[in-house]
Amino acid sequence: MTETLAPSGFDDRLASAGLPVLRRAEVTTVQINLGRYCNQACQHCHVEAGPHRTERMSRATADRILALLAASPEVRAVDLTGGAPELHEVFRPLVTGARALGLEVLDRCNLTCLFVEGQEDLAAFLRDHQVHVVASLPCYSRENVERQRGKGVYDLSLQGLRTLNALGYGQPGSGLELDLVFNPLGPSLPPPQAALEADYRARLGEDFGLVFNRLLTVTNMPIKRFTELLHRLGKADAYWALLEGSFNPAAVAHVMCRNLVSVGYDGRIYDCDFNQMLDLPADQAPDLGSIARFDDLAQARIATGRHCFGCTAGCGSSCGGSLV
Repeated sequence: MTETLAPSGFDDRLASAGLPVLRRAEVTTVQINLGRYCNQACQHCHVEAGPHRTERMSRATADRILALLAASPEVRAVDLTGGAPELHEVFRPLVTGARALGLEVLDRCNLTCLFVEGQEDLAAFLRDHQVHVVASLPCYSRENVERQRGKGVYDLSLQGLRTLNALGYGQPGSGLELDLVFNPLGPSLPPPQAALEADYRARLGEDFGLVFNRLLTVTNMPIKRFTELLHRLGKADAYWALLEGSFNPAAVAHVMCRNLVSVGYDGRIYDCDFNQMLDLPADQAPDLGSIARFDDLAQARIATGRHCFGCTAGCGSSCGGSLV
């Protein structure tokens, strides 16, 4: 397929480091944004999700995704995000369909969704289908969590972790994976992941008796709501300078877009979730109707932009945490 992507400033930085433009290898993970509705409205959210958003994936689009997954043996994992993915009608059909295909399913969970009316059985559903829960907890202190995610979120988040722990999540030998996600409160890079994970284990374990499998550190991406925050603080230019000045060539080989494609709630295809929120579509295929299987997207040129410095700054950042 003819490539039409224009070079970006990020591509120039790759070239100056002696690296080629980014291309996808095989597609092993399909990340699916089910919609923008969420029961929270966090200040760092690059999706601008919240309680008043109405965008939701249709059942027809979800069924098309499952059909493509069935035709794509190279895919090993489905990563469900939003908004709060669990609060969308297609969440459970996608989980059950993907698990029936033998795929790992990751749920990007904000923890408080477990207590939304009508979701009383959600935690048990996740356990019964062995869903890998990746839960947002941007700090172990009440003050920092509530500054970023809202009043009352801290206690409800800890309650969510207790609920999951009681079902076996994070417990040794259970096979039920529970990872936590940290992102900085403001315009700074995350600290080293291993050291911060040790701090989380100590504080959550000693103070609350809570356990988890891994901590993932994620860099705040200057997109949508977080960009607005940066401008209010007068720190947008300084943050961009930090990201660009912290470019790490060693992180480039491990960026998530090398093995991932992102599908929007409307069925459009992107190279990553950040490109989706910037409306920067994949050049090689605009939507689910244009491919016969996800491997059709292998070896394609990846659309890049200035925001790509967010994934390659410092230790690097992805949905799976630090890269190097």
